[in-house]
Amino acid sequence: MAEQQKHPADETLETPVTEDSAAQGVDAEAQAADNASDAPEADAAELPDAATLAADLDKATAEAEALRDQMLRIQAEAQNVRRRAEQDVEKAHKFGVEKFANEMLPIVDSLERAVEACGEDEANKAIREGVEMTLNMLLSGLGKFSIEPVDPQGEAFDPALHQAMSMVEVPGTAANTVVAVVQKGYTLSGRLLRPAMVMVAKG
Repeated sequence: MAEQQKHPADETLETPVTEDSAAQGVDAEAQAADNASDAPEADAAELPDAATLAADLDKATAEAEALRDQMLRIQAEAQNVRRRAEQDVEKAHKFGVEKFANEMLPIVDSLERAVEACGEDEANKAIREGVEMTLNMLLSGLGKFSIEPVDPQGEAFDPALHQAMSMVEVPGTAANTVVAVVQKGYTLSGRLLRPAMVMVAKG
């Protein structure tokens, strides 16, 4: 066979491998390997340790507990405000007629004195009956608003409801017993509007 001819271009493409170039290639591969091995160590160094994580968890837990306590306090305060508002409305409804009642009590007193003044005289019977009817209607109307009389005749003296005008000797009567009611008292929904003016037996 004829000897194969070499093309001039083939001679220019062939680059001889020297010892220096081979060493450089080995160094580059070693450097790449070192960089690859160092990467996990760098990533591991950036992760927080267990103590730091525990401290962060404790801090977050404390903050959450503080927020929970604050929320509970706000809810409790809101409930208190609502309860006070409801009580104020209830009191306004219950005692809203107090001023009106205080204005009506002198009228009741006058009608009661008029009935007493009529006595049992037959000549005044018609007048007495008319006054009594008016008085009863007025007392009934006041009762619808929980305005009730305090008439403690014969009862034990109660300083919360009665006002003693005088102390008198009454044989056979226990001490501190109300022996006479000078003026009736009145309550509004259980609260004292006016104490009863009374005379009390001495001990």
